[in-house]
Amino acid sequence: MRVLCISAFFQQTMEVSSRHLKQFLFSQYLADGIRTTVQVVIPAAVFAQFGHLEEGITISLGALCISIADAPGPLKHKRNGMLYANLFVFLLAVLTGLVNNNTVLLGILIGVASFFFSMFSVYGNRAASIGTASLLVMILRMSHLSTVANSLTDSLLILGGGAGYMAVALLLYRLTPYRPAQRSLGECIHETAKYLRIKSALYDLHADPDEEYKKMVTQQVVINDKQEEVRELLFKNRALLKESVQSGRILVLTFVDLVDLYEQMVASWYNYDALREKFAGTGILAQISRFATLVADELDEIGLAIQSNLPFKKRRALDEELQLLAAAVHSVTASDPDAIILQKILGNLQNIAWRTSDLQNYFDAPVSARKMRTPHDYSRFVSHQQINGSLFKNNITLQSAVFRHSLRMMFTCIAGYVISRFLPNGHHSYWLLLTIIVILKPGFSLTKQRNFERFAGTIAGGVAGVCILAFIHDSHILFVLILFFMVGTYTFQRLNYIVMVIFLTPYIMILFNFLGTGFVHVAQERLLDTAIGSVLSFLASYLLFPHWESDQLLVYMAGVLKANISYLNRVADILLRKGNSSLEYKLVRKDVFVSNANLSGSFNRMLSEPKSKQRNGNEIYEFVVLNNVLSSNIASLASAVGDKERSPATEPALAYIRMSQAHLEDSLSILNSAHGGKLRNAPPLPPDVIERAPNHPLSEQLHFLYKLTEKICKVTTTIKNDLPLSARL
Repeated sequence: MRVLCISAFFQQTMEVSSRHLKQFLFSQYLADGIRTTVQVVIPAAVFAQFGHLEEGITISLGALCISIADAPGPLKHKRNGMLYANLFVFLLAVLTGLVNNNTVLLGILIGVASFFFSMFSVYGNRAASIGTASLLVMILRMSHLSTVANSLTDSLLILGGGAGYMAVALLLYRLTPYRPAQRSLGECIHETAKYLRIKSALYDLHADPDEEYKKMVTQQVVINDKQEEVRELLFKNRALLKESVQSGRILVLTFVDLVDLYEQMVASWYNYDALREKFAGTGILAQISRFATLVADELDEIGLAIQSNLPFKKRRALDEELQLLAAAVHSVTASDPDAIILQKILGNLQNIAWRTSDLQNYFDAPVSARKMRTPHDYSRFVSHQQINGSLFKNNITLQSAVFRHSLRMMFTCIAGYVISRFLPNGHHSYWLLLTIIVILKPGFSLTKQRNFERFAGTIAGGVAGVCILAFIHDSHILFVLILFFMVGTYTFQRLNYIVMVIFLTPYIMILFNFLGTGFVHVAQERLLDTAIGSVLSFLASYLLFPHWESDQLLVYMAGVLKANISYLNRVADILLRKGNSSLEYKLVRKDVFVSNANLSGSFNRMLSEPKSKQRNGNEIYEFVVLNNVLSSNIASLASAVGDKERSPATEPALAYIRMSQAHLEDSLSILNSAHGGKLRNAPPLPPDVIERAPNHPLSEQLHFLYKLTEKICKVTTTIKNDLPLSARL
């Protein structure tokens, strides 16, 4: 028996590892990494054959810079982003070439450019990547002394490399317009499956519920990011939204089904401690956990098939497993009438399993019967960034986090440049500035994380590089290895920063070894420059116009309250059978998901800040948990009242809703009171409502909602009273 268990364990482990490997091999990250490597290597390799390696490297530099601005997104956005990146990269290459033989002028250019291009963050992530690409070409060209004519020639070569990269990237996108969306959708399904797997662990008696809940909240942030990425690819691409485009229709409708499935997962929240205490001896919780895991595994298989663009083969008979679970639940409830909660869990798992099966329509079911919304409707689910000078101008204030970050970047880059002029081995001192621009982030916690990842990755990659160059001297093997490390670098640059640095360091060491520079000297210099840049970035993030998450948390808390108020209002409309628009409901639901993810992300970042800068950690965590529970229960309530055959709500039921709304509005007023918000105290429930409410079929759930919002109001008061006035809204 023990041998069979061990064999089953290893078989399951191998299956999971194989699935993860396939997910990576068919990911957009690897596809972009291979394409970028090819486009960066080819110019240098071709020109080297004709004795012009330096010119080839210059062209490759242009391709490398534009690859940074080649972020995922609709074709129009990619084209415009790379077009502006080429323009700014060329201009900054020209300016750098004109002043890099003058220490003072180069210092002024570094200060002005680091401020100006850091301010691009006000226009979103794509614009920020354009700024990074521009700063990169400046830093890599600052030590390249030449005449004015040669500088202009080199700048044109850089522009040619960037334009070539852009042309190939856009051509491949047009040849395979659906692959980025397929890969992104598949990855979103994987993250959703991971969320369900975490939820299944809450029923596992051997798991720690608090730890699993923290994982679940963190995973919500990841899923929100993935959903936003898919929305960008689908809902901003009018070609995919056309009724006549079958592939686009399938992708859009599958994503809509996936978000509905995720809502069903979010809606399943219970008192897991009480469940464990009550049903620990029945074995039913282990069966529930196992079934949820099976559904998550099936989701992973669906996601992999979509991501790899291959046929889907059903691996598990979920219907049979569901019947076995239903029989087990009925057996427990038959002997314990108070075990009605198990019926609710079973009903939720049934919905999740059925919605998972609906995702299989992507492969074999016609979608002609399903109507799509108009492009205008879908556009309401995505944000639209305005590019204008007034936004830039309005952020020129210390109240703007982007402005403070830009000032911080400017002063730190100037300090790094001055220090680099005094380094004894400053042959590659631009590495110091390069370290600063990739490590220094708007928030202290992100800078701290990047600091650790950069330093640890440099040490690990440096050790790997030294070992490779000490024992391998065959140039052909080294060329293959440098290609491998390049692919790893460009694959993980948006996926995992520390892994990217581990690949990047030996890549650079082997490259300089090819160019005739001693690899030991290169390793020492890179480590020194990384250390100095890390220290400067850390000190700047702590001392220069610091950005502390605790100062921003109330903004995110207010956002969650507003979203939950709107969510509750929409459910109240459903209860009253008025204005029951599925579009409006889904827009509100999306705002709830986003606001909860923003608050959870901000709270997690605060925990990595110095203890002296953290405030009300326990209370804010309680606020995060309570609002997650509230959102889950509102979603559950929406599902319960969505049946059109159900009669409209009674007055007692509406009273519970109104009092819950009053509690949330009071909580929002508490946060706004420092700025003149008017505080209203929610009145207690009328006695006659309490007496008549049990007659309503949803009375227990409505009463729980009322008590939950009451707790939120109390914890909001505690948090706000303990914060200094400067941190209040």
